[in-house]
Amino acid sequence: MWMRRDRLVVTLILATVFIADLYFNILPKVQEKYFKNDCTCQDFKTTGESNSSSRDYWQNPSTDTSLPITSEAGTLLSAQTQTGATGSQLQRLFSHPLYNIQTPDLRPEEYLLQREETLNYYIRKVSRWNRHQRYYNTAANISATVQVVSFEPESSWVKFHMGINRYALYSRDDPNIDQLLKDMGKIDIINADYTQDEKILKGICDCTQVVKPSGHHLKLSLKFQDFGKAMFKPMRQERDEETPEDFFYFIDIQRHNAEIAAFHLDRILDFRRVPPVVGRFINVTKEILHTTRSEDLKSVFFTSPANNMCFFAKCLYVCKTEYAVCGNPDMLEGSLSAYMPGLTLAPRLSIPNPWIRSYTFANKEEWEVNPHYCDTVKQFYPYNSGNRLLNIIDMAIFDFLTGNMDRHHYEIFTKFGDDGFLLHFDNARGFGRHSRDEISILAPLTQCCIVKRSTLLRLKLLSQAEFRLSDVMRESLLRDNLPPVLTEPHLLALDRRLQRILKAVQKCVKKYGEPHVVAEDITETQQHGHVIAR
Repeated sequence: MWMRRDRLVVTLILATVFIADLYFNILPKVQEKYFKNDCTCQDFKTTGESNSSSRDYWQNPSTDTSLPITSEAGTLLSAQTQTGATGSQLQRLFSHPLYNIQTPDLRPEEYLLQREETLNYYIRKVSRWNRHQRYYNTAANISATVQVVSFEPESSWVKFHMGINRYALYSRDDPNIDQLLKDMGKIDIINADYTQDEKILKGICDCTQVVKPSGHHLKLSLKFQDFGKAMFKPMRQERDEETPEDFFYFIDIQRHNAEIAAFHLDRILDFRRVPPVVGRFINVTKEILHTTRSEDLKSVFFTSPANNMCFFAKCLYVCKTEYAVCGNPDMLEGSLSAYMPGLTLAPRLSIPNPWIRSYTFANKEEWEVNPHYCDTVKQFYPYNSGNRLLNIIDMAIFDFLTGNMDRHHYEIFTKFGDDGFLLHFDNARGFGRHSRDEISILAPLTQCCIVKRSTLLRLKLLSQAEFRLSDVMRESLLRDNLPPVLTEPHLLALDRRLQRILKAVQKCVKKYGEPHVVAEDITETQQHGHVIAR
């Protein structure tokens, strides 16, 4: 009897020892050898810690360091993933996983332009241009040699046009964009003219309509030696000047440096919806007056009492010298924005912004008095489905960071349908006041309480000390030809406004819950384990 009991006790003791040895010694070694985590992060957190960090995200958005991205498959990417990246702060930012999210492989029809059709179109335009130049010189009895333009399919502006697709104006890693900026900053100008909307305004400006541009509104279309085109906006305000407090947004000065800064900010936010913009000094005599074939443009040039060459917009109520811009004596700085493909090749729709402001001195729009206005917007197509509303909110976030209150319309390429991205055109009324944050610009976000996960995570990343928005913007803007593009107070205002955006999202999450507020646009492919944007 006792012998059987002893054998049972010994067996239980040996089994307990074996199980303990298996659990604490053998099993960990097997896991380490055969199921080792492939993450190269130096400070990798366990799943439990990551989940806790995700909860802390909304408790303290300014100090979160793990920046979790949880896809449908439960994948976790953290800011530390990019620790192997070297170089500048901007390079490290663009090496981060959030800036390497793959887009689906593009089919030919998902590009804006088809190569053969586009190249034939541009060849015909160049031929017509050369023919008109010969006729002009003959009619004007000009004996100078006609400057013949030859079309180069590998020009940077052609590559830019050919790279536009359903997701963005250019890809994240497209080296041609930097080349295009260099070309616009130095290539010879062969023609200058008013832009099409300036020509439309000529002679029909109505002083009773406040919505019409003020006397500070002036822009020109410049054509380059390689037949590329850019919109020129001249300098109208010194860097350290702020928009006066009594100015309405619709009479604000248009700033060339705001156009430059908006392009760099758009790129840092990874929207890629602003056409490439670069700063450049222009000789208004040689590069505008002597190249233009427009008699209207020639007629508005004059020499100021200080012997500076000046010109102004040809519009009835601003046809005055006090609205002119002047060189010093000929050199004038401004911004050059790359033109989009013409409407013949790539038709666009201009659509009123649902959150358009009232362009009168007294009236207000419905969204300004109705906090539930978004519920009305979401009842109508295309804001009741798809990405249009989310793209509007992206645009509002972008405009809030720049301080641009003048977003009355937005444009989309008709080819990409209602889910196509919005073009962030005309940003010259941004960066006017660094001392004020116009919270009403965020109305689409605060009233709808929804935001893309990818947008939110990039904003969160840019709030961290390692990738602080003001720091990466400062570095990016130093690459332009006209540094400093923004003064230090404007750069610091970006950090302050970014925190206000995150607090607005945090408030929405507390009210409605994260699943309702954060719209999933990041997923993981099962086949390859790649994170992609939908």
